[in-house]
Amino acid sequence: MNDAVRKLNHPGRDTTETHHREAPNNVEAEQALLGAILVNNDAYYRVSDFLKPIHFHEPLHRKIYELAGDTIRMGKVATTITLKSHLQQFDGKIGDLTMPQYLARLASEAVTIINAEDYGRAIYDLALRRSLITIGEDMVNIAYDAPLDMPPQNQIEDAERRLFELAETGRYDGGFQAFNDAVALAIDMAGQAFERDGSLSGISTGIHSLDGRMGGLQRSDLIVLAGRPGMGKTSLATNIAYNIAASYEPEIQADGSYKARNGGVVGFYSLEMSSEQLATRIISEQTEVSSSKIRRGDISEADFEKLVACSQMMQKVPLFIDQTGGISIAQLSARARRLKRQRGLDCLVVDYIQLMTGSGKSSDNRVQEITQITTGLKALGKELNVPIIALSQLSRQVESREDKRPQLSDLRESGSIEQDADVVLFVFREEYYVKNLEPRDEFDPKYEEWKMKFEAVKGTADVIIAKQRHGPTGTVKLAFQSEYTRFTDLADPSFTQYEH
Repeated sequence: MNDAVRKLNHPGRDTTETHHREAPNNVEAEQALLGAILVNNDAYYRVSDFLKPIHFHEPLHRKIYELAGDTIRMGKVATTITLKSHLQQFDGKIGDLTMPQYLARLASEAVTIINAEDYGRAIYDLALRRSLITIGEDMVNIAYDAPLDMPPQNQIEDAERRLFELAETGRYDGGFQAFNDAVALAIDMAGQAFERDGSLSGISTGIHSLDGRMGGLQRSDLIVLAGRPGMGKTSLATNIAYNIAASYEPEIQADGSYKARNGGVVGFYSLEMSSEQLATRIISEQTEVSSSKIRRGDISEADFEKLVACSQMMQKVPLFIDQTGGISIAQLSARARRLKRQRGLDCLVVDYIQLMTGSGKSSDNRVQEITQITTGLKALGKELNVPIIALSQLSRQVESREDKRPQLSDLRESGSIEQDADVVLFVFREEYYVKNLEPRDEFDPKYEEWKMKFEAVKGTADVIIAKQRHGPTGTVKLAFQSEYTRFTDLADPSFTQYEH
């Protein structure tokens, strides 16, 4: 029986050729597993979560496994009889056997359901080895034949990307996904949201009013957080990053890996501030000791004890900071993949887009470079299946308008940022602008009017949801404590979210 399939795979192969190396495969294991599935369909569920048709070496076995899976998922029984009619295109003989005879032989030589997972793992591991060989051959061929203007760094990053995808998913060739697989993923997401704290489909930001409007941060989304200097966009991003990391609850999976049940592991690319400055902000927010006092050392003994206690607690928080300035999108992607493999990764923050560089040749066209960066960030979010919060500057035209509330057109080099983003958030603090209008003379008749207006907006901030693919736009009103650089939900229930 096995000889018949081997003849099918390798017609006329000369076994005396020692220089020829065959791609790793185990046709006998494939036959044994398929036989187990045909005899007892429960065997399919032992392997279906990790074993896909593409992992089978023999094309006929791929087809049988795919048909069996489709039949079982539809609630029907996959047997030699039910599958026979769907395999008419393989109407030739397999060795000395017809198709019905081959299916019957598979069933007669089946392994027990207990061994099904072991056979499935063997088939999966061999498929990975074949994929590694393909990647290795491509690396060698490209290195030999690469054009002179192709830097080796590009090839390293491409190889790293393909290896990462292989390690994460068991395949690196992309391709179409069956709609029923997409439906199953959507149902799984809804189930996870039902079980998660706050019933969110995404990762909680730790700010309930923002979560209520966005449903949390959705995986693979590019979330652009923009604002003029002084509005607090870095503070909001830092708050969200720390909230996610601090609420991290890992859950062990069947394969021994960990997945976040709540919160997550966060990677923070701080291109503007050093890691010490970022840590100072977070410590200030957590201890309610002013960050300026921490920097000056102007603190009491009680405050210092608070800082020490906070630092001990923060050592367990899975927040990783990369402070490399002027990082390219390719370098950022490579480091993010490495972090996911080594520590896990559930959310990325980039502060900020305009401080990054593209991966191509240096160009005078900054708009094209920003397009390359935002497209790269969007692709990275999909590849790693994590939300990416990317901060962005706004153009100065905001300052020349009477109404200082930002609009999508205010995004610098805005075309690609607006287009690639799944969500665009603007941070707007009216307090910042009203404070600058304070009359110099407190006896000025306009002073009382100014004071009333200032008191109305003091300590508040608007997060304007200008674009959202999955939900409504509008504005979320938050509290902002500038001395601790902290955004929180407003205690006053009269400040609710409102639509534009």
